[in-house]
Amino acid sequence: MVKKFITITTLALLTLGATAQNYNVIEEVKGDWIKASGMEAPYTMPDQALTPAPEGYAPVYVSHYGRHGSRYAYNDDTYKLIHKALSKAHKDGNLTALGESFYERYEKFYKIPLTNTGDLVPLGVAQHKAIAAYIYNAFPEVFAGERKVSARSSTSGRCIVSMSAFCTSLQKQNPGLDISLSCNHMGMCDIVPPSAPSSYRKEFEAWGNQTRELEGYAEFFERTVDYDAILGKIFKDYDFLKDYEDGIIGFFHEFYEFLGNYQNYEDVNLFKDLVTADEMAQMWESNNYFSFVIDYEARFGTIPLLHDIISKADEALGENGNAADLRFGHDYIVEAFTCLINANGCGTVPETAEEAKYWFQSFNVPMAANLQFVLYRSEKGKDILFKLLWNGKEAQLPDLYPVSGPYYKWNDFKDFAEGIFKAHPEK
Repeated sequence: MVKKFITITTLALLTLGATAQNYNVIEEVKGDWIKASGMEAPYTMPDQALTPAPEGYAPVYVSHYGRHGSRYAYNDDTYKLIHKALSKAHKDGNLTALGESFYERYEKFYKIPLTNTGDLVPLGVAQHKAIAAYIYNAFPEVFAGERKVSARSSTSGRCIVSMSAFCTSLQKQNPGLDISLSCNHMGMCDIVPPSAPSSYRKEFEAWGNQTRELEGYAEFFERTVDYDAILGKIFKDYDFLKDYEDGIIGFFHEFYEFLGNYQNYEDVNLFKDLVTADEMAQMWESNNYFSFVIDYEARFGTIPLLHDIISKADEALGENGNAADLRFGHDYIVEAFTCLINANGCGTVPETAEEAKYWFQSFNVPMAANLQFVLYRSEKGKDILFKLLWNGKEAQLPDLYPVSGPYYKWNDFKDFAEGIFKAHPEK
């Protein structure tokens, strides 16, 4: 039913398979506005217990990558385009009763978010404080005493503030921690490789991009989203939207971003009457497919991050190494990187565009999305195990054989990564 993207060997995938496909995803999205909001959704703290480590193993190190917390829309076009369309339609008498209500509410709403485009909101600070406390309490042995913690951030202001909130909370848990914070353009080479300074930016051989065989996004949008029904509730005649840049698809991109995003700083019910659960799910599926194609194709651009995770972890396993290395970046890095390592099978390329949603779900990368490689050392020797947490939940790595439950051998992961490095060298 699905094509497997094979990085190392066919045997591992044929034996284990990618077991994280979710065939009930559309019903989940219809029943949950947060999930339907995809990458624009606020973070939800995990509520499930973690699997105890195999006997004789204790956690010794955490390698963390976190997306910035909740923010206003990242692009002012989101606010401007909707304002432009509603204002024109209002002036022309081209709004329905619901459209006029939307226009009146929107005019009172949009100016402050527009001014603060891309900035972190208070919820974003709270999210990172809570995540730091969660990680500390989940692995207190790692952060005991006066151990060192290194934190590095993207040069984006929302990432810097997120890093500060996280580290402040971690320090509160244990004032004895020696935490160093860093943010500079050279650091982007590892944290946000596609945005590294141009003279240091790396490109890698990128064969195997099977998404090129799938349906184009415009065609998928046309088949998936009932835009006539959605726009017909707001505009008497929406034909004028075709004259805007990127036309109806462009408007829907911003409209969906807006509907998913505003709940990060306003009451979720403020604009929830504009679409039904089914219509929001249609927009999610269309946007999810777009995100999958873009970020799957971009996965090799995160190879420097994979290098950094492995090298920093190996350094930490030495004497007097760091307790944790913390990185703060962006959604597209989390999506591309999880595709690169095929976490939960999200790097699987389906036979059809419709099947993409069963393997890849953008709601797994909400605001403040986070990954942790937690390393465990054997009390009897140097054997190292690890598990991957994705938003506080234990993730599967279908390309590796687990030792027990979510636990894998660190050397197996390093071998897996080495296969990627060899197969996709720098150009």
